[in-house]
Amino acid sequence: MDHSDGVVTFTEEQEALVVKSWKEMKKDAANLGLKFFLRIFEIAPSASGLFSFLRDSDVPMEKNPKLKAHAMSVFVMTCESAAQLRKSGKVTVRETTLKKLGATHFKYGVVNEHFEVTRFALLETIKDGVGEMWCPEMKEAWTEAYNQLVAAIKQEMKPV
Repeated sequence: MDHSDGVVTFTEEQEALVVKSWKEMKKDAANLGLKFFLRIFEIAPSASGLFSFLRDSDVPMEKNPKLKAHAMSVFVMTCESAAQLRKSGKVTVRETTLKKLGATHFKYGVVNEHFEVTRFALLETIKDGVGEMWCPEMKEAWTEAYNQLVAAIKQEMKPV
């Protein structure tokens, strides 16, 4: 939930589901990260045009080393951010800042539809990654965590 006072609502139950599922997926983060991005491009092929390392490459996407590295870092950052949301009481991202993320997304022309597609692809990837563990409550927990991350990025989407 987005509260104007900046307070994060993420229940203990939601946190437990996110942490448990992330623990399950962590060991396969490279593979899941790539699946996540390939799913995004399957749903919205034009999104690949946002990445210079894909535009200038003849290498098939699933073999592109730059995509693999980027996909894994985004997947891990998203999951880590979700896993610590309740503990820190706010959206935090490692290895970068929300300001940098916002500026980058702004510079490359990321729009609401991109975030929607990305949420759908993320949920599908997590569902595949956790198998039997997946349930409506887990989907809701990840949706909430993702929405809060996106809201925090959007607040910083402005020119530097």
